[in-house]
Amino acid sequence: MSEILTIDIRPLKPDWKIFGRAATLSAVAVQVEPEKPYAVELACIDSLKPGDVLIATTSGDRSSALWGELLSTSARAQGARGAVIDGLTRDAAKILSMDFPVFAAGYSPLDSKGRLDAVHFGRTIQVGSCTVDPGDWIFGDIDGVVVVPARLADQAFSRAMEKVRGENRVRAELAKGRSAREVFDEYGIL
Repeated sequence: MSEILTIDIRPLKPDWKIFGRAATLSAVAVQVEPEKPYAVELACIDSLKPGDVLIATTSGDRSSALWGELLSTSARAQGARGAVIDGLTRDAAKILSMDFPVFAAGYSPLDSKGRLDAVHFGRTIQVGSCTVDPGDWIFGDIDGVVVVPARLADQAFSRAMEKVRGENRVRAELAKGRSAREVFDEYGIL
C-alpha cells in the first residue's frame, strides 16, 4: 500500500514534518562539468507548484550535495512544502534558520557542479527500492519518509486514520495504568 524510503533519510530538524504531492527529480554522478550545469535541476525547481514536495534521487551518489539553501529559497517561493533528497544537502544552518523542511541522508560542503547533474524531472524515479511517481503522496517525520502511490491514497489514508484511532484508544487505556498485556489482548494493537 505504501513504501518507506531508505532509513537514513531524515529531517535536518527533528520536529519537521512534511506532507504533499511528489515532484520528482533524478540526478547522476558526472566526471566533468556539463555544458549547461544545473539546467534540468533549475527547470524542475521552476516547475514546482504549491503543495509539492520535491523528491530527488542522486542514484546512490554521495560525493557532493545536490541540495542547498538557494534551492530551498526558490522551492519555498514556488510554494513547495519541502524537499526529500536520498543524497546529501549543504547550507544546513541557513536551511534550518529559514525553517524549510529538508530531509536528506547527510551533509556535504561540496556543491554538485561538475559532480552531479540532474537528468530528468517529472518522471518516475527509484529511491532505493521504492518507486516514486509524480503526484504520489509523501509523508515524512523523524521516523522516516513514506510514499503512498496516488492510486491507493484514499484507501491508505482511510486505513491510516483507523490505525490512529485505535492507537489513541490503546494509549488512553495504558495511561490509566491498565496492563499492557490486557490492553493488547483486548485491542490487538501495540
